Amino acid sequence: MKNKIILVLMAAVLLLGSSFALADKTQTPAEKTKQELKVVENAATKPEKPKFVEKKINPADYTAVKSLDVVANPGQYVGKNIKMDATFDKFSTLGLDYTPAYRKAEEFISFLIKRDDVTDHTIPLSEMKIFLLRDYAEKFIDLESGDKITIYGHVFSTALGDPWVDVDKLIITDKKNKTADKTKSQAKEPEKQ
Repeated sequence: MKNKIILVLMAAVLLLGSSFALADKTQTPAEKTKQELKVVENAATKPEKPKFVEKKINPADYTAVKSLDVVANPGQYVGKNIKMDATFDKFSTLGLDYTPAYRKAEEFISFLIKRDDVTDHTIPLSEMKIFLLRDYAEKFIDLESGDKITIYGHVFSTALGDPWVDVDKLIITDKKNKTADKTKSQAKEPEKQ
């Protein structure tokens, strides 16, 4: 008899539990509409990633500096616009997602330039963190190590005692392998007869 009572009670608990679970999952049409509106609102208010709009810069607003001077005295340049002539080394992820000087890896890419004080081999100037918006960086996909560039940028932080620079404009002043570029472009063009 006890077993039958226990069995009936267990069955009742199971039935009640499942009916409560179903009641929670069923929604009235008004509740569904409210939930759909919330999804639409969230999608509409989601901030878009910043897209690069090429700035028309005034070179007179930028102070010409040497990269090693900025690295030696980053506090002197923080908050200032600088112009540097440099030699491109490579694209990198150095400094991305570092909280004190935050630049999201999804939106930015960093790059390294070569040290000016070493000429017999290549050493990147990793003490300087230089950032480009990814949309803008796509314009420079053909940059190669050794290409000469001019950087117009803004020193926005001195986290870790290093200068952190947002690039406003990047100009390629001299390609390292001009003959290789010409060969590539000639190979793409069909011969005229």
